[in-house]
Amino acid sequence: MTRLTHIDDAGAAHMVDVGDKQVTRREAVATGRILMSPETVAAIRDGAALKGDVLAVARVAGIMAAKRTSELIPLCHPLPLTRVSLDLTVGADHVEATATAATDGKTGVEMEALTSVSVALLTIYDMTKALDRAMRIDGVRLLAKSGGRSGDWRAETGDA
Repeated sequence: MTRLTHIDDAGAAHMVDVGDKQVTRREAVATGRILMSPETVAAIRDGAALKGDVLAVARVAGIMAAKRTSELIPLCHPLPLTRVSLDLTVGADHVEATATAATDGKTGVEMEALTSVSVALLTIYDMTKALDRAMRIDGVRLLAKSGGRSGDWRAETGDA
């Protein structure tokens, strides 16, 4: 296993110095889902949730969260994002969120994509918890990343 980049030689946490890295186009895709009762899915799909348009609010929340990732995750660098998109797909017993974040920079956008998905799913929970407190957020994970010194990466097929 390689050394953790956010731990210095003395074992203390630190922000990684990216000053010598090259600016490259970087993109990351993350996904996750929130499992719920069919009645809650119907309320979301039919626009019957008391707090309003659940999917629209969750999409905006996820995009806003990606832009503020460095304020939420202590050792993340603030990044000038060039794109954040968040797709929400309603299934029979869940809503799936897939976020794509991109930048032209010296460090990757994996945390921004993961933060976008996480906050979108938390927003869905918040807006519909009166209908279904047993909802479960599941499977938040990175699907792919591109750019940078480490190159491209994709999750294994099957579970990912």
